[in-house]
Amino acid sequence: MENIFNHKNSFRRSLLVSVSLLGLLSSCRDNILDTVPITSISTEAAYSTPAKILAQVNGLYSQFGSQAYFGGRHIIFNEQRGDEFSQNDGNNSTGANVWNQSITSSGDFVNAVWGAAYTTINSANILIDNLSTSTVLSDELRKNYIAEAKFLRAFAYFSLVQTYAKPYQQNSAAPALPLRLKPETSGGNNDFAFSTVAEVYTQILKDLNEAEIDLPVTYASSLLVASRAHKATAIALKTRVNLVKGDYAAVVTEAKKIVSDTAPFQYVSGTLTHKLEANIATVFGGSYVGNELLLTIPYINATEAPGLQSALAANYLTPVVYLNPSGIVADPALDAATSNDARKGLITTNTTGQKLLRKFPKNSAPFSDYVPIIRYAEVLLNYAEAAAQNNDLTTATALLKAVRNRSDANYVFSQGLASKAELVETILNERRIELLGEGLRTPDLLRRVQKLPSKIGNAGVAPEVLPTASNYVWAIPSNELAYNKLAPK
Repeated sequence: MENIFNHKNSFRRSLLVSVSLLGLLSSCRDNILDTVPITSISTEAAYSTPAKILAQVNGLYSQFGSQAYFGGRHIIFNEQRGDEFSQNDGNNSTGANVWNQSITSSGDFVNAVWGAAYTTINSANILIDNLSTSTVLSDELRKNYIAEAKFLRAFAYFSLVQTYAKPYQQNSAAPALPLRLKPETSGGNNDFAFSTVAEVYTQILKDLNEAEIDLPVTYASSLLVASRAHKATAIALKTRVNLVKGDYAAVVTEAKKIVSDTAPFQYVSGTLTHKLEANIATVFGGSYVGNELLLTIPYINATEAPGLQSALAANYLTPVVYLNPSGIVADPALDAATSNDARKGLITTNTTGQKLLRKFPKNSAPFSDYVPIIRYAEVLLNYAEAAAQNNDLTTATALLKAVRNRSDANYVFSQGLASKAELVETILNERRIELLGEGLRTPDLLRRVQKLPSKIGNAGVAPEVLPTASNYVWAIPSNELAYNKLAPK
């Protein structure tokens, strides 16, 4: 398999044939969101050789990992809306209106995230369509690329439905998003009915199930395994999707494919191993591509790294946001003076006394920290929560302990495991500690239809948002409302 990341700056130069959907992108945006190709060529020419087809695959991953999307902003927004971070300033360009829950349908970020997601989806659709009958590649490689496109399309839709639609467990019949599954190569096809939340989740799982079949088990290098979708990546994402749906039996079914029945919990298939690293600090050294990662966004070439306002390190360590003293940072596991938990080493304190997250240490340009998107630790916690909900408290407890004892080998849970309800709450608390700052806090609150708590920062007070409030999820972007006559008003 060719190494698609050996020259990462080729992403920007890829001969992309995707066009942005009319009206989906905000007129005010970062230059990395400008996905219009530098060189315009015909679709036939773009798919005429293996190298040119690989360029399309490169471009698709590049769009998914742009600084406006999973390479930065989207992850930060999912933390700003939650309760783990306070905001240092009231500047909307750094997401103050995201943090204080006041952003509206006309907000640049609301439009930019929607645009980045649908640009990724459209590029995936173009790739799938053009490879469906292609004879340029071997059949195995052709199916591999299509499966990667389906995986990224599913992930993009998953991010959209979590951000802009009612949570599945709140109202799965509510209008959610336009399901665009055919390529758009010219403007004008803007009027698209909105599918329901349930219909979007059905499509997401359909794509992931089909991707799992044709994705390879592994790749030729650890970098490719970490940064490119393979079978275990699709399975891991399915555990997340089904957890959001509350389909705990499905989470267990999927997790069992990549988690051994007993400790040490791991997945081994031929030369591939996925497992927890012995030391969590290893995972956050800036350029980690080891066994714990099922998907990351690498920045091998510094010119591809996100800019100041979008980089995770710049937001967490400069800092735009700092850890909310009333959030999970107050948990004894993260107490610098008394805890033996290694995860406390991922917290630092600045000269003003603010506690900061240092999972992404490269806080000066170029901001080239690799961005972990799916970790094996999350899979174990997804499995643990689902097992507990299914009354398998023994398995749930063992998985919970595996995650905690990785960072504190001698820790013994003295309480919180006696009943199903207590165990679930303990697992949820462990998620907050383990996955802090990785973009999962707001989705975790939304999937359980819990309020977005109020919080205090130097930027003022962010009020709580109840599940019944109109701003509980982001509004459909103004650009979509303006150009899609079938969008719900």
